[in-house]
Amino acid sequence: MKTPGEVLREGELEKRSDSLFQLWKKKRGVLTPDRLRLFPAGPGARPKELRFHSILKVDCVERTGKYVYFTIVTTDRKEIDFRCAGESCWNAAITLALIDFQNRRALEDFRSRQERASPAAQPEPGSARAP
Repeated sequence: MKTPGEVLREGELEKRSDSLFQLWKKKRGVLTPDRLRLFPAGPGARPKELRFHSILKVDCVERTGKYVYFTIVTTDRKEIDFRCAGESCWNAAITLALIDFQNRRALEDFRSRQERASPAAQPEPGSARAP
């Protein structure tokens, strides 16, 4: 089982800014089993985190020339645009980590529902039911 602090991938990718000019800004990405952390190029700046519980999907993957462009869609429908070098496959790594996170979460929810339901479903010892 993967631990939350385990680094799955680390490297450079670019995020499109929300400013008027929508410039591409280089970031150092650190992908873990439960989030994507984005560190600015300058020293001392705090990273931004995209936690997987707030990510809906990775969408709009397009390859053009040397870049792969993709969009992360959050649960509040915000779209965050990224690009990376074609051979780096950041979009695939993020997608696989997100699917793994969603599967683990679904299993936890299922087990939790089963545990809550199991005491009610078990008959008490010594009690018998009529056919």
